[in-house]
Amino acid sequence: MNRLQWQITKLRYLLRGMRLAGRPEEKVWYFAFGANMNDKAFRERRGMRPLAWRAGRARGYRLRFNLEGRPRGKAAPANLSADPEAEVWGVLYQITRADLVHLDRSEGVPGRRYRHLWVEAETADGATVPAVTYIAEGKETDGNPSHRYITLLREGARAHGLPEPYLDFLDGVTPAE
Repeated sequence: MNRLQWQITKLRYLLRGMRLAGRPEEKVWYFAFGANMNDKAFRERRGMRPLAWRAGRARGYRLRFNLEGRPRGKAAPANLSADPEAEVWGVLYQITRADLVHLDRSEGVPGRRYRHLWVEAETADGATVPAVTYIAEGKETDGNPSHRYITLLREGARAHGLPEPYLDFLDGVTPAE
């Protein structure tokens, strides 16, 4: 992304009420807790090429399935909800800010659904890193993710070595009929 494209992108974010900081080549950590934990979704479908990855968690948040997916009533994508007693496991990917803009476009950011949320993520070995993730205004009640969607989460969580209790939690999520 050249300098002019970056400036135009920053302006587009500003017009949507979001600030895009840094330079395009600057490295950031992205915390994936949904389908992006799966390489089929993150690397293949979204075309992302992370510089590094590791298992991690965000304390103070709970995994929810409270967004309206497609087909309506038959799918509920993952979301985060503040909960001081909870934690969400996922995959921390190191990417560039230009890559984050590419990922944002694939997630509809900036827009009316997801927005950036900066969290202090903890790696499996106990180190903390600031990481950007996505959060949306969800419904009061949770729905059920599609079978395809929850399978992406389960496969991605296993492939990236998330802890057994979290794998058990994901295995216990009932998919939509």
